[in-house]
Amino acid sequence: MDTSDKQEQKKKIINRLKRTEGQVRGIQKMIDEDKECIDVITQLSATRASIDRVMGMIVAENLKNCFENPTKDAQEQAQKIEQAINMIIKK
Repeated sequence: MDTSDKQEQKKKIINRLKRTEGQVRGIQKMIDEDKECIDVITQLSATRASIDRVMGMIVAENLKNCFENPTKDAQEQAQKIEQAINMIIKK
């Protein structure tokens, strides 16, 4: 992956995290304003989904990098792939 692709991916991740940060601030405001529980939970769920998406983007990028730029040590390569798979499964 060239540098411009990495920068573009990083920019997408940062932008998604900024949106998530805004969601969290919105939830804080909702709680401060005594909004309905269901509305707060709905927003919390949306925030969790956003964070899960960022995690998926990062793991996918890591896994893609493992396949595109394999290490010379087959055992180390297998460990990196296993680690990425475990991160996906734990999600």
